[in-house]
Amino acid sequence: MALTATMRRFEVSLADSDRGVYEELDLRVAQHPSETDRYLVMRVIARCLEHAQGVELTRGLCVEDEPAIWQRDLQGTLRAWIEIGSPSVERLHKASKTGARVAVYGWKLMDRLAAGAADIHRADELSVFSVSHVFLDQVAATLDRLNRWSLVVSGGSLYLSMEGRTFEATVERLPVVG
Repeated sequence: MALTATMRRFEVSLADSDRGVYEELDLRVAQHPSETDRYLVMRVIARCLEHAQGVELTRGLCVEDEPAIWQRDLQGTLRAWIEIGSPSVERLHKASKTGARVAVYGWKLMDRLAAGAADIHRADELSVFSVSHVFLDQVAATLDRLNRWSLVVSGGSLYLSMEGRTFEATVERLPVVG
């Protein structure tokens, strides 16, 4: 018998002073059976950091040729391809050929990915962000079916509060060598 996805709800009060974005988000996220809690937390945080019109979580791990998050305009044109974790250079190369902005949010070997981007089309336009795995694991330990978060972004730092606890991390943008 196949395992089914776990449905999680995230009610996020987002205050991103770096971009001037202040929103109340209600996200329903299907966690694939093979998706780790760390990956899920990074996916939701990246969704919040990328919040704009047309930004959506995709079917992700269930569909090989879709990113974890994308942005489409009102005509359906792909505007942003956002990956989570450490995607292959080949996958990023293919994504960059779509003409969309390509970004990667991860926690492991991100400096290696940024330094080895020479084989990626439009590598100079690739955005690579790194977040501490310790932060992601601390947040992952609190996951429930319903998650109420207050996420403040200021000066590249994240302050994530829930149920009287606050976790802090820095989102580091890594220089890409193309």
